[in-house]
Amino acid sequence: MPLGFVFAAVFLWLARPTWQTMLASLLLVAPGVWLRGYAAGYVRKNTELTRTGPYAHTRNPLYMGSMLIAFGFAGAAGSWVILITLAALFAAIYWPTIRGEETYLREQFAGFDAYARAVPRLFPRWSPAATDDVAGAFSSKLYLHHREYNAGVGAAAIYAALAIKLVLQQRGIIPTV
Repeated sequence: MPLGFVFAAVFLWLARPTWQTMLASLLLVAPGVWLRGYAAGYVRKNTELTRTGPYAHTRNPLYMGSMLIAFGFAGAAGSWVILITLAALFAAIYWPTIRGEETYLREQFAGFDAYARAVPRLFPRWSPAATDDVAGAFSSKLYLHHREYNAGVGAAAIYAALAIKLVLQQRGIIPTV
């Protein structure tokens, strides 16, 4: 968590937003926030192998949503340094995390290997994988339990910070980096 605050401060310092980059970034950020929320309404962590909803398209919709959000904000910031840093951080953090989770899921759930053969690790398939006898529907209770609304609140806060920086730069109150 403290590292997140450091990264946020560096992000805002390096960011060179424009109204156009912020608007264009919504093409990634909004679907990313939606995907995280949609996935949170399906997943029952550590109790079942979730294979329905977005989990029928990608095994890691939460991480996919996070990537969309992060790369969207890199675009909003208008900084190649931020984009390259985010890509390196995602590779360094998420790749080992995903691999570790797969090891856990393989040990806990007998059907994981078949699921992994049918559903891509990260980049989604267009049509959902067949789920045999598995039923599942979005649960607002699960969404609230996982507190995924925080992704939307966080995204709004980042947009607000970028907008404030942009306005202050346009008024000459703070210098342009």
